[in-house]
Amino acid sequence: MSRLQKTLACYALPIIDGLGFVPLSRTGAELLFELICRRYERGATIITSNLPFDEWTATFGDDRLTGALLDRLTHHVHILEMNGPSYRLAQSRSRKRPDRPSGKRRARRGPRHAGDPVARASRGGTSRRPTGRSSHRR
Repeated sequence: MSRLQKTLACYALPIIDGLGFVPLSRTGAELLFELICRRYERGATIITSNLPFDEWTATFGDDRLTGALLDRLTHHVHILEMNGPSYRLAQSRSRKRPDRPSGKRRARRGPRHAGDPVARASRGGTSRRPTGRSSHRR
């Protein structure tokens, strides 16, 4: 475990994404605190969370541990507070197709891969495989 902690502490920029979605066990909270302590004033760490600092105690389960962790995290720090629409939700909504009327399907237009020699042969075209050279003769 100590070897893993040393390795994690040496990363150029560790990113802890979504801190606070799931409460940490006592051991997990202590291990994360130790990682933050090892990196304190030695290297940058990015942490994302949807929780304000005053709700972090629920994640770490201990007032003193949370206070000590926040003390280290908020010293020499840039806090970026982002309030606004979710990029993931907006992207998901933009990918949705408009609903088709129920019971109607779009008609297929020919073989799936119209450029495929086998597909051309099924339409009555040539079944010769392309050679990679231009078919234009000089």
